[in-house]
Amino acid sequence: MTTLSTNDSSLALTLPGASAAHWLVRASLAGTFLYHGITKFPYLAAGAEMMGLPFWLWALVAVVETAAGFGILLGGVLRNRIGDVITRASGLGVIAIMIGAIWMVHWGQWSNIPSESHPFGGMEFQTLLLAVGAFFALRGNDA
Repeated sequence: MTTLSTNDSSLALTLPGASAAHWLVRASLAGTFLYHGITKFPYLAAGAEMMGLPFWLWALVAVVETAAGFGILLGGVLRNRIGDVITRASGLGVIAIMIGAIWMVHWGQWSNIPSESHPFGGMEFQTLLLAVGAFFALRGNDA
């Protein structure tokens, strides 16, 4: 009886630069989180008021967003155990932020297009960010 294993790397097609493909996902996730985190700092009090959150919690959101974005990049540069831990921790930060964003703002509408009931749009984009964060949390630098 012959069996075919899908894990046989001799059958894999390897393209030039494929080993660096994780940077495409890392850079886009990190850029999104760095942008959204850093731009909160000048308006922390106003943002907390708009979201109906205590100042300290909104400041924590800004810090976690910024740290997660930076950590996704740093984890990719440090291709060792420390980098793996940083990547996984950053993925967990992404998960926490996205669960909060979906729960508080985007739940109940799938489409990312703003509507009367969801002026910031639905959860289409946020679920993608959540999934990418979960990928890095689960895979670390084996991504």
